[in-house]
Amino acid sequence: MLATATINEWLAQYHTNGVSLSIAELLQYRHHANAIDLTPKRPPQARLAGTYVTRLKGRGMEFDESRHYQPGDDIRAIDWRVTARTGKTHTKVFREERERPVYLFTDMSESMQFGSQFLLKSVQAAHLTSLIAWSAMSRGDKVGGVSFNSETHRENKPRSRQASVLSHLNGLVALQNELPSQPEQSAKSAASLFFDNCLRLSRLVKPGSLVWLISDFRYLDSASAAIIADMQRHCEVRACIVNDPMEIALPDINQREALNVTDGTDTQTWVLGDTKTNEQYAQWAQARLFNLSTLLEKTKIAIFSISSGTPLMLQKFHRLDSRQLAGAL
Repeated sequence: MLATATINEWLAQYHTNGVSLSIAELLQYRHHANAIDLTPKRPPQARLAGTYVTRLKGRGMEFDESRHYQPGDDIRAIDWRVTARTGKTHTKVFREERERPVYLFTDMSESMQFGSQFLLKSVQAAHLTSLIAWSAMSRGDKVGGVSFNSETHRENKPRSRQASVLSHLNGLVALQNELPSQPEQSAKSAASLFFDNCLRLSRLVKPGSLVWLISDFRYLDSASAAIIADMQRHCEVRACIVNDPMEIALPDINQREALNVTDGTDTQTWVLGDTKTNEQYAQWAQARLFNLSTLLEKTKIAIFSISSGTPLMLQKFHRLDSRQLAGAL
């Protein structure tokens, strides 16, 4: 846990109060575009011009190999050095360059409006979205995606200009700072909201794209997991789970202290500093994470995690497998 003075320094440096969003704090991540790796983990499939090298061979900027000349080959591609050395005509073969759009799915719904130490989870999700967006733009990728809160959503088709990134980030600011008219949602409606936006994203993405899902995945169910798994078949999908330290374990304090908690409908009283309460809470949190890891495992996507209790740039992005997931969060 960061000291209070350190937290205040970071909040001042990033021009944020940890609750609301401003474009100024999201602009800070332009300077950290190289902090995250967007290199394709499998060959891009999109049939578009761009800057990624695929396994498809043809005319392009990246030399692949020389082979014997065949009728119909472009004579401009003849490799004269190899031809002179071997005495047989050879032609150059290139790897074609392909573009890979980056789609960002950012959950800023009700369950993301929670934070116990540093930032709200929704604010940290916006920070990560900004980091990925600026990184993609620096590589020449188009950026688009779907972002949503509990009442509305914003959909951005991928574009390559800086104006596209700024438009996407301004959308996040608006979604975070809009106060919902209904303070609470039922689990059923929240699950439906998550599903609907997964469906919107699946209709937007193109084969060969990179897709980042940024959420706490609290309302991920089998229907939403099926949509994500379907996207994984023709795109590279990465999921980043945003969690808060208090969702993993209750605060460790020396004296017992009663705390009233509510889900908007029911109210309970927890006793902080009580060993039995801490154990029961830890068991509940572990069971929740196990269920989440089981669902995400079925999608066969790359899984990462970040905490809202620590500045983003102090965290490391390590891919987790299903066995590590519940223990790493």
